[in-house]
Amino acid sequence: MSKATIQNIPSIQECARLAADEASERLGSDIVLLDLREAAEFTDFFVIVSCETDRHVENIAEDLRRKMRARGVRTYGREGSGKGGWILLDFGGFIVHLFTRPVREKYGLEKLWSRAPEIVRLQ
Repeated sequence: MSKATIQNIPSIQECARLAADEASERLGSDIVLLDLREAAEFTDFFVIVSCETDRHVENIAEDLRRKMRARGVRTYGREGSGKGGWILLDFGGFIVHLFTRPVREKYGLEKLWSRAPEIVRLQ
């Protein structure tokens, strides 16, 4: 692999930021990127996004999967459904949580992971 090719591979943190930006472009709100590297062993970052409706949750999830795949980032798993108001997308080094507002409040991930530094918050 040439040096130029290696330099074009985005880091995990850059990919998590791309996911946050894409969710924002798709009208997700109250987007938070948390750094879990010191708080958890199963992933490095969480991206948490509020969505307006169940359908909005599904649409953003599919858009994120396509966008990440286009960048060569594999989806390792998906849990939940738009109908339940929550979808988790596991990209290995980062996990995206898409919630309707009531479901996000119910689970309170920011409180649960309050030790994790907040890197980005997009309103």
